[in-house]
Amino acid sequence: MTNPRLCYQTIEFGEIDIHLCTLRDKQEFHDPDGIAESLGISSAAWPIFGVVWPSSMVLAHFISDYDTQSKRILEVGCGIALSSLLLNKQCADITATDYHPEVHKFLQRNAQLNDDNLIAFEQANWSDKNDSLGLFDLIIGSDLLYEDEHVQLLADFIAGHSKPNCQVIIVDPGRGRKNKLSNLLAESGFSSTQLKPTHTDYLDNDFKGHILVYER
Repeated sequence: MTNPRLCYQTIEFGEIDIHLCTLRDKQEFHDPDGIAESLGISSAAWPIFGVVWPSSMVLAHFISDYDTQSKRILEVGCGIALSSLLLNKQCADITATDYHPEVHKFLQRNAQLNDDNLIAFEQANWSDKNDSLGLFDLIIGSDLLYEDEHVQLLADFIAGHSKPNCQVIIVDPGRGRKNKLSNLLAESGFSSTQLKPTHTDYLDNDFKGHILVYER
C-alpha cells in the first residue's frame, strides 16, 4: 500500500495567506495498520478528512472577521481544519477535534507550514462522555450532518461542551438535517438563525446550503 499522494495550496483571506498540505484528491487511502478501519472508518470514507470542502471554505470566510477576542473556541469535526489554521494565525484560542486518526498529523504539519504555534487537538468521538476538552465560548464546524444518527450525537456533544453563554456556528451544505439539529439544540436553550452565505466567488459553484448560527 503506497503512501497517499499530497498537494499544496494557498488560500487567501484578505491580507492573510493560509498554506495547506492536503490529500491530492478523494481517491487516496492509507491505513496499513487498520487503525481507521478499527474505528469504523471505511476505505471510501478515509480520504474525506483530507481535502478542502466548499462548506469549510464558507466557514473560514465567515469566521475570518468574526469577533473571537477572549473566546475559547472549538472546531468540531475539523478535517483539514482550515478555520482552525486561520484562527490560529489570528492568535485566537482555538482547539480542534476530529475522529479520524490522521487529522492530528496534518493539523500540526499545516500549523508548521504557516510558521504558527501548534494547535491544541483531541481525537474526539461524539458519543464519548469522557473527553478532556472542557467548555467553550464558541463552537464551529462544517458539513457535519452526514447521517441521521449523527444529529443527536452532535447536538449532545455541542451541549456538553458549551459554556452557559455560548455561540455555535455550523455550515451545512444542505443535507436535509439542519432543522432537526436546531430543534435538538433548542432543547438545550439555544436560539437559531439560518443565513445564506453571500459573496462566495471563492467557490467554483453556487453554495446551496446555510450558515446556522446558534446562541445561548
